[in-house]
Amino acid sequence: MPEVQDGLRYSEDHEWVKKENGELRYGITDYAQEELGDIVYVELPTVDEKIEKGDMFGVVESVKTVSDLYSPVSGTIKEVNQDLEGGPGLINEDPFGEGWIAIIEYEDESELETLLSAEEYELHIE
Repeated sequence: MPEVQDGLRYSEDHEWVKKENGELRYGITDYAQEELGDIVYVELPTVDEKIEKGDMFGVVESVKTVSDLYSPVSGTIKEVNQDLEGGPGLINEDPFGEGWIAIIEYEDESELETLLSAEEYELHIE
């Protein structure tokens, strides 16, 4: 069973967010990285880019497939994980830690309530 961490919110598209200092750290879940296989390339979102919930704002490419990244909330990209440019495999190794993708300054906290809790996400991937 893939790892699901408490205290995070999850999208049905297999992305997670963690609230930190009024911003969200964003990445893809352990389930997603297992399904993708070895990740070979990440197209990161652009810093200062304005995004709307549901917007496609990046790409993860693996040996099996290419998968779009969708914003779970509306806001602004404040930071991206530059380490992924030289080492996209960090997502496979540590999807909830060193393999994070972006920091999003969100606009509407109520959008977080539309995301799944850890328990709801576990049921979603069963």
